[in-house]
Amino acid sequence: MKRLVLLLFCLCCVNELLIAQSFTQKVWSNRIPGSKECNEYKERAITLASGGVRIYNVKQPLIEVFLPSADEAKGTAVLILSGGGYSRLAIDKEGADVAKWLNENGIAGIVLKYRLPNDSIMENRAFGPLMDAQEAIRLLRRNAKLWGININRIGVLGFSAGGHLAGSVSTLYSYKTYESLDSTSCRPDFSLIIYGVISLEPSISHKQSRINLIGESPSPEIQQLFSADLNVTKDTPPAFLVHALDDKSVNPINSILYMQALNRLNIPVELHLYQSGGHGFGLGYNGGTESLWTSACLAWLKARGFL
Repeated sequence: MKRLVLLLFCLCCVNELLIAQSFTQKVWSNRIPGSKECNEYKERAITLASGGVRIYNVKQPLIEVFLPSADEAKGTAVLILSGGGYSRLAIDKEGADVAKWLNENGIAGIVLKYRLPNDSIMENRAFGPLMDAQEAIRLLRRNAKLWGININRIGVLGFSAGGHLAGSVSTLYSYKTYESLDSTSCRPDFSLIIYGVISLEPSISHKQSRINLIGESPSPEIQQLFSADLNVTKDTPPAFLVHALDDKSVNPINSILYMQALNRLNIPVELHLYQSGGHGFGLGYNGGTESLWTSACLAWLKARGFL
């Protein structure tokens, strides 16, 4: 009896290890398009007093792939874009933690460590993060069979400035930022945007994200290009949006504007506005009503046929 219990315990441990396993891969196999060399520019990580991790100065974009167990996999994959105002990445609570939650629900979670806008390593800093996101989606489709992913069930999930990047790749997927190796599509099939920056209009946008991406005095053209609500077309993918009304960092009008733009063109969209929650609540494990967004998100994905 003891041996049977021990065997069952070991099998459970192995199963947990398989679920938790991840691997990393470079986004770009060769030289990064539009990049510049700067030896002084080095990636660094800071551990906060809370135990959280923030990544700065990303030079080599990577994806960390978290795959669900084969018997639970739904064939859906989500590219996760952490926030941080385009100056850092909250790579744990808006990255790996999210991937593990997705895995628990049979969804592949792929965390993108994207480059943060910087003139010292980019010829045009406004396009660096978008290039990485576009190529990462193409990378998922190229490896779909190997990783058990349906090429028509690949979405993006972005938080805060990562939400801005999710909105950008959802509306600018046909915008040619570099010469792709092949014709693989970089259009996401759906987007999940959590307390996201959408507009770069100064009176609406998150100031830090706006300045870090397009500078203090951008042209009207570049400001419009990176305002997702102004670039919605009939082919923009459906979206699930979340925001707290007491968000003092990113005005909830950002999510409202994107919802309105999608709704005008009859693109499926669902917006959840919570009375409280502030900014940066991640998966929302603090007991407030905003903590319900994860279950609402899964219900939306199922209703849309992605689960």
